[in-house]
Amino acid sequence: MLIPNMSPIDIGHAIRQERKAIRKTQQDLASEAQCSRQTILDMEAGKNVSLHTLMASLAALGKGIAIIDTRPTIDNLRLLLDLDEDEN
Repeated sequence: MLIPNMSPIDIGHAIRQERKAIRKTQQDLASEAQCSRQTILDMEAGKNVSLHTLMASLAALGKGIAIIDTRPTIDNLRLLLDLDEDEN
């Protein structure tokens, strides 16, 4: 399965969903990440914030980042071609 690249807006939305899922307010997250509530608001809107803020916010949510290869593999390409053949 191919994993799409996430845009800053996608990341911001994911952080907002995670924050709400564990019932933290923006101020709670800001306090734990040692930044302002406005910075959390900006991050959740997909605006440019520091990498330090992003990492601290993810840690406060119990999350992290993994570097993965999103380039298609031969197996993924074969699956895509098989799906296209079944549709025709």
